[in-house]
Amino acid sequence: MSTQAAPEDATSATTRYEGSVRDEALRAQARTGRTFTLRINRGEHGDSAGRWESYDVELAAGMVVLDAVLFVQAKHAPDLAVRWNCKAAKCGSCAAEVNGRPRLLCKTRLEDFNLAEPVLVQPMQTFVRIKDLVTDVSWNYRVNEKIIPFRARTDRPWKFYQRDVEKAQEMRQCIECFLCQDVCHVLRYSGEEKPAFFGPRFFVRAAGLDFHPMDAEDRVGQLRGEGGIGLCNITKCCTEVCPANIHITDDAIIPEKERAVDAFDDPFRGIFRRNGAPKP
Repeated sequence: MSTQAAPEDATSATTRYEGSVRDEALRAQARTGRTFTLRINRGEHGDSAGRWESYDVELAAGMVVLDAVLFVQAKHAPDLAVRWNCKAAKCGSCAAEVNGRPRLLCKTRLEDFNLAEPVLVQPMQTFVRIKDLVTDVSWNYRVNEKIIPFRARTDRPWKFYQRDVEKAQEMRQCIECFLCQDVCHVLRYSGEEKPAFFGPRFFVRAAGLDFHPMDAEDRVGQLRGEGGIGLCNITKCCTEVCPANIHITDDAIIPEKERAVDAFDDPFRGIFRRNGAPKP
């Protein structure tokens, strides 16, 4: 019995065609020895303003911003500090800002920019600079330690279905690049003195625990209190920059905010909370 592949829809075909045209244009540029300007914001520990330095980078086909930064490190500035590891958008190490937008350097293709203009690279602005493009993200791990850990339920058999854990599994896709923390308006430019606010990354982690069908803990009070979830005004900027495509706002923050309202602002539910009713 023969099978026939489904026809490719017009949108996919157009995207593939446009992508091939861009790649061919980039290859043509590389053959002509074209260069472009990469401007990197450099500085020492604690230097929030830094200084912009310009470098000429030789363009190559398929080049991403991390390639350009490493070219500068190899050819022009061997003391340039940049953090990276997998170069596959899985470790989150190369998080920075390109033309003012939080991105993974290894996932940001140069063909998406107008290379007639300089490409600007700077460290994440929410965290204190260690050197050049490397920032101190240790605050995030201190927040992580505060989150109430998983505790298994004992009131039912350890049995559940795939549909019961799908919401929790989405939350487990996080690679901890902290781009969502970087773009968050509550945390951005806060320096070392962070507000009482866990931030999108840890609302995602709390949601991943809360959504697990065998978790017995109730973190809604913590999120409403020291987590400061009420400060989030759901602009969805964190969702827009997430390289793991987690729907942070819709699937994590809004459900947790709704749980907080139900638990603390609904008088009927408040009676059960005060009486120590178990997690539903």
